[in-house]
Amino acid sequence: MTAGPALLRVEDLAKSFGGVKAVDGVSFAVDGGRMLALIGPNGAGKSTCFNLINGQLRPERGRVSLAGQEVTGQTPRAIWRAGVGRTFQIPATFGSMTVRENLQVALASHARQLGRFWPRLRSLFRDESQALLEQVGMAAQAERACRVLAYGDVKRVELAIALASQPRVLLMDEPTAGMAADERHALMALTRRLVDERGIAVLFTEHSLDVVFAHADTIAVMARGRLIAHGAPADIRNDAQVRAAYLGTDDIPAGSAAGGPLAAPGGNR
Repeated sequence: MTAGPALLRVEDLAKSFGGVKAVDGVSFAVDGGRMLALIGPNGAGKSTCFNLINGQLRPERGRVSLAGQEVTGQTPRAIWRAGVGRTFQIPATFGSMTVRENLQVALASHARQLGRFWPRLRSLFRDESQALLEQVGMAAQAERACRVLAYGDVKRVELAIALASQPRVLLMDEPTAGMAADERHALMALTRRLVDERGIAVLFTEHSLDVVFAHADTIAVMARGRLIAHGAPADIRNDAQVRAAYLGTDDIPAGSAAGGPLAAPGGNR
């Protein structure tokens, strides 16, 4: 699929905490139909950058634009309404509700019908929820409670929930955290298919470099709040500065299917 115009653009984004520059002049863009991985050692500023884009934090300077429209500093709900979906490292689903009901809640919320029609929610958006579940391969488990699902299946449900708002941009925070290798690649292959079909832009953080180099179109590397490299996977793999940031050359896989730890132990952000 041919890449569309830049759907997400970040320009000179900056945020400090107690004198520490968590994000310091970060700029990048993600086109429609493309997947950009934002990676870096622990404490590099990836999560802060995500939270600035999503509206959970206000930047001290810089701009965030969605399809040319500035959304800098708006609330997370306003940014969601503007077309930015998000998944989280720890999946956010209602465990006592069925898979379908989780989708119906998301669809009702997007349609601004959640409060008004709650007593008859189960009768709403059945076709729409079914279509989303078919897209993520969860239609056969529609009537199962989320709490009994395998972890990888919960991740698929969360992806369907994020897609319920018809986002133009999807932020995925550690989408494969806690998953086995085959599950990781299956989820990202599914994401790639949805990106191609819908033409959305995906920005994801990820600590599994095998996933990054196998699935990202472009990689942006952060260290100590700054962007130190930005380019195609082959260029990033061979970048000496990136290798130095990852405490040695063995941390970056030589091929797209190889694995390796992203950073030294002690955190995951």
